[in-house]
Amino acid sequence: MANLVIVESPSKAATIKNYLGSNYKVLASYGHVRDLPKSTLGVDIENGFETHYINIRGKGDLIKELRKEAKGASKIFLATDADREGEAISWHLATALGIPLEETKRVTFNEITKNAIKEAIKKPRAIDMELVNSQQARRILDRIVGYKLSPFLWKVVRSGLSAGRVQSVATRIIVEREAQINAFVPEEFWTISASHTNSQGKVFRSKYFGKGGVKAEIASKADADAILAQLSGKPFIVSDLKRSIKKRNPLPPFTTSSMQQDAHRKFGFQAQRIMKVAQELYEGISIGSENGGTTGLITYMRTDSLRIADEARNSARDFIISTYGEDFYPSSPRIYKSKGSAQDAHEAIRPTNVFLTPDLIKKHLSNDQYKLYRLIWERFVASQMASAELDTVSVDISCGEHIFKSSGSSIHFKGYLSIYDDVSGEKEASLPLLSESEELPTEILLPEQHFTEPPARYNEGSLIKFLEEKGIGRPSTFAQIITTIISRGYVKREAKVLVPTQLGEITTKIMIENFPEIIDYKFTAEMEDSLDSIADGADTMNGVLSRFYVGFKERLETAEGSVKRSDIDVPNEETDIICDKCGSRMIAKSGRFGRFAACPNYPECKNTVRIDKNNAPINAQPAEVKETGLICEKCQSPMVIRNGAYGSFYACSNYPKCRHTLPIKNEIGVKCPLCGGEILSRRSKNKTVFFSCENYPKCSFSSWDMPTSEKCPVCSSMLMKKKGKSLLVCSSTSCSFKKELKDESDVSSEN
Repeated sequence: MANLVIVESPSKAATIKNYLGSNYKVLASYGHVRDLPKSTLGVDIENGFETHYINIRGKGDLIKELRKEAKGASKIFLATDADREGEAISWHLATALGIPLEETKRVTFNEITKNAIKEAIKKPRAIDMELVNSQQARRILDRIVGYKLSPFLWKVVRSGLSAGRVQSVATRIIVEREAQINAFVPEEFWTISASHTNSQGKVFRSKYFGKGGVKAEIASKADADAILAQLSGKPFIVSDLKRSIKKRNPLPPFTTSSMQQDAHRKFGFQAQRIMKVAQELYEGISIGSENGGTTGLITYMRTDSLRIADEARNSARDFIISTYGEDFYPSSPRIYKSKGSAQDAHEAIRPTNVFLTPDLIKKHLSNDQYKLYRLIWERFVASQMASAELDTVSVDISCGEHIFKSSGSSIHFKGYLSIYDDVSGEKEASLPLLSESEELPTEILLPEQHFTEPPARYNEGSLIKFLEEKGIGRPSTFAQIITTIISRGYVKREAKVLVPTQLGEITTKIMIENFPEIIDYKFTAEMEDSLDSIADGADTMNGVLSRFYVGFKERLETAEGSVKRSDIDVPNEETDIICDKCGSRMIAKSGRFGRFAACPNYPECKNTVRIDKNNAPINAQPAEVKETGLICEKCQSPMVIRNGAYGSFYACSNYPKCRHTLPIKNEIGVKCPLCGGEILSRRSKNKTVFFSCENYPKCSFSSWDMPTSEKCPVCSSMLMKKKGKSLLVCSSTSCSFKKELKDESDVSSEN
């Protein structure tokens, strides 16, 4: 009997299968298989926070398949991610599949490479219930807050709102920054700059510092004019000149947070996009047989540790010396110390093989994958290199008692800057050759008026940095936090910054007034520490939950008895759209199919218009009747094309009297493997293309990857063209067959 290995992701399953050989069957659970029910709290608070988990809807057939394979397996290895979430998934899998905990073989690895996988299989362990309980405590906390607070918000604000433990704090951060900006009063200040020429005729600039060695603040034009009057006609002389060689040390390798910040700063990537690409790099990508075939390119991407394995550090040393020379490697290896709050369960994010340079494998990567891999690779290699050395010059220029200052630098030895430039903003220019007591002809004295500026709004990178500094959330949760507060309508993106909505501001005000502990920065950070204590065995799940719930219950009861909907003024968000039925200015709302503008005179006027995130109408023009050759089978009226949340469709022109519709069949020439119907190309709510059977939902076939008419040579299942890649994969989760495409014409369904 073969051994069974269960992971979360089918991509990871395919990569691992290549390493373990024919004696192992590798299957994917596609994430969690059990969770708390959506319709009820699912937690018996009065009975020791006992949980009621159920199989996730749609996972029934998968669980049956896994259970069948588990019964016939010689050994069962649970190889989900090496963090609390992964530990909990393994525990849920063992429970759902009926595997006794004492018989489970839990394996973890920091990187998906051949050696790492084989070593992990040799050293299985039991499921760590302390990690599982830590994850359960987080899940229960979030469920209690969400399911107890959300109905309260429905009553006092509006129906459909939801509250989150960490998400509410993140919203508060953005709301308070907006309040600081609105309350900011600019203050005037002035600067004076001078333009000098040295003895060789080179021009450079300096800035006014102060008088008598004391820094001066120039508050007004009168102050600036007074200084200029004192400078008039007097010589500018070099009074102090300092030269030195300054070392600049490289930054440490990436953690999850620093990777998200840097990728956002350099590429403008959103956190969710960054983590999606990092997951692909971790799980494995086919980089050609000449480079080792399918392999994981980076280590685990959810980490707050700066630790580096000795083997990786030695490999980096060999690469640096062979590529750049011994001068570019420091006298002793660089070891970075993680923050005290770091869990240190994983290494820092690094390439699994430093000799797989970005340019070497570029042709095998998507544009996003290449950019992020290059960023990770360069940051890691630079972190192990010698310091850069800069020639720095600082000069004081005297004019009577007044002092002007200037400084400059130039690279003496590039060191790590040969590969990774971590300098942000304007770089310091070099100064021309100067000597002490040299008199400098000064042609321009330029006074300039300035005003202090308010603090900048948060973007995704700066918000993640703030969350990390305050200990709010964990690296694995940052992207989801941002996605959640935007999707719930508490925050919106404007250009590249995050701005609170009126709903976010009102909800935050209610939360601060009634649940100050829940939305307190320090309390949220301390709760993360409590979850860490459960994972470390220093505290218990019930202890942490009980201490939290006592105060929370009291606050909730007080709020429910004192706050009424009439006390809350929730202004409507007006749009520029005029209702074509009654002439009123329409208001923006959100529904199950996205944003729409509604007439404020509802229910007398029920007119609505679909709108985008900028409140602009979508498909506002009435559908045009076309010669489609279709007649409504209900009322015999012509059928027209309309656009809906999931793309175009045929609709009766007699709407709303007749509501008959038909799908527009975008056939791709492939038959459904389940029922024999036609496979159609469709668009999801967010306009992403997917493929499903024409008989959906009676037939459940649906896929993001494109079905083809080719059959797998191993198991005869349908082959699928992998989305965004020149790769065919088998549609069966138990088969790891892959085939690289030379060009698109290799897909028979597209011929």
